Amino acid sequence: MTTYDYASTDWASIRRLANWYSGDIQDVMDKHGVYGHLKGISLFGTLTPGQIVCGPAVTVLYEPSTRIGQPQDVYHGAIDSVVEGGILMVDASCAEGSGTGELMSTGAKVAGAAATVVHGTVRDLAEVRRLGYPLFARGASPVGVSGRMEPAQAHVDLDIDGIRVRPGDVIFADISGVVVIPREMVATIADAADQNGAGEARCRERILAGEKLQSVWPAGSSGPA
Repeated sequence: MTTYDYASTDWASIRRLANWYSGDIQDVMDKHGVYGHLKGISLFGTLTPGQIVCGPAVTVLYEPSTRIGQPQDVYHGAIDSVVEGGILMVDASCAEGSGTGELMSTGAKVAGAAATVVHGTVRDLAEVRRLGYPLFARGASPVGVSGRMEPAQAHVDLDIDGIRVRPGDVIFADISGVVVIPREMVATIADAADQNGAGEARCRERILAGEKLQSVWPAGSSGPA
């Protein structure tokens, strides 16, 4: 199994990104000509009010398989060795079936993962929510993967409906959705998010003080006055 060296992860920028929300992140990415929203993927596990998760991607790719009761060594290995604070990014869209549920979420949480994001369906939601684990997916289904697909590769590039996700790219997720930040742009996006956030804070103060939105954001302007 291939591996990725997470020693180069820009944790300082990740901590700064964690001050913001997915809308802020996609807005500043738009300004840099990058689109990172994983459409159709939303929260099925739990987040506390206002909580976000942000960390480097640990990727897993499922492939079609007719084997029954096949081992899940590739995915289990990725979970067991996940970098502390990493986010498991799983592409299980190749066939019907939910490759992640209670036991894999429990293993991920115990191993130190910040969240799991699945391009596909997930199950055991009541148990996952009792666990208090952030699990994101395209949908829920009780159908298992046996005889349909199996995890075949880890630490490989994924194509999630046209969005490239590489090991070490940064996943940012909250109640509004999931955004992928290319690893070489993490510091740039963190800088831009800090600047954007400072501007929004000034606007918020003006609005709370009673100033009208049309004054704060004049017609025809590119941003707040």
